[in-house]
Amino acid sequence: MIATPRLILRAPVAADHAALWAMWRDPVVMADLGGAKDDAACAAVLARHAGYAPLGFGVVERRDSGAVIGHVGLKPGAAGTPIAGLLEIGWIVARPHWGSGYAREAAAAWLDWAWRHREEPAVHAITARRNAASRRVMERLGMVHVPTLDFAHPAHADDPALADTATYRIERP
Repeated sequence: MIATPRLILRAPVAADHAALWAMWRDPVVMADLGGAKDDAACAAVLARHAGYAPLGFGVVERRDSGAVIGHVGLKPGAAGTPIAGLLEIGWIVARPHWGSGYAREAAAAWLDWAWRHREEPAVHAITARRNAASRRVMERLGMVHVPTLDFAHPAHADDPALADTATYRIERP
């Protein structure tokens, strides 16, 4: 568990599933992440995230209310991409909590954790080039756009605008 002034970052439990599934079913939240998910896809995301737990991946809970508002953490870069196997950070925050700095606060806490507990020289992040909000979070975290690592994401080959992926990196301090 990691605590920040406003958040608790922790492993998910069964009671979190409804909040996570609601977020993954929201077409606005998921617009730059491949679209809203059905029940089977939500279950697959939960299973995939369970595999990331040893790297540092979990839910974002507001300290003041106990509400689960997203997920954030570290994972290996996806196969078939320029960051395959490299340490990647990712996040999603539910729409009612956008614009409050929660994604940056949670991601910054995981980056601090990574520098203390991981050996990698850098952490990467990717997003659809059109996802200006995530790109701003990356920049606020001190990440730098690495155009030579930009790519067409194979998971979105049927949607060229979504597949157009920007890659960011932050070096170990």
